[in-house]
Amino acid sequence: MKTRLLLLLSILLTLSLGSCTQAPSRDGVFIHLSHGADNPHRALMALTMATRMSNDKDVLVYLDIEAVHLVLKDATPVEHAEFESSDALLKKLLDSKATIMACPTCLKVAGKGPGDLAPGFQVANKEVFFSFTKGRILSLDY
Repeated sequence: MKTRLLLLLSILLTLSLGSCTQAPSRDGVFIHLSHGADNPHRALMALTMATRMSNDKDVLVYLDIEAVHLVLKDATPVEHAEFESSDALLKKLLDSKATIMACPTCLKVAGKGPGDLAPGFQVANKEVFFSFTKGRILSLDY
């Protein structure tokens, strides 16, 4: 009887120690951006926040309406005196492994498709919305 009890306690202790050594889940930041060249301040503020958060958080940037133009192969960089350009910020985000997705319907409205996206950007996928992070999710809307 003692042997079984000791074996059970040993197994429980091993399982509890194993769960203590797991890395804590990273929190995520979901940034919704609907503006581009039509509102440089808003567009670049969103990308700046995403870049800052990507240092220690999982980041997903969802682009719709006018913002889809920011990630096209032939995109003109958006600039504002107080910020880095859209090109520079998007490069930093891609380098940090942030997920950047464009709305497929908004691409279609713009007369574009998935093949018009610059490398590294992807068409939005609802499954990714729910799986890009394992921790809590903070949502910012620009």
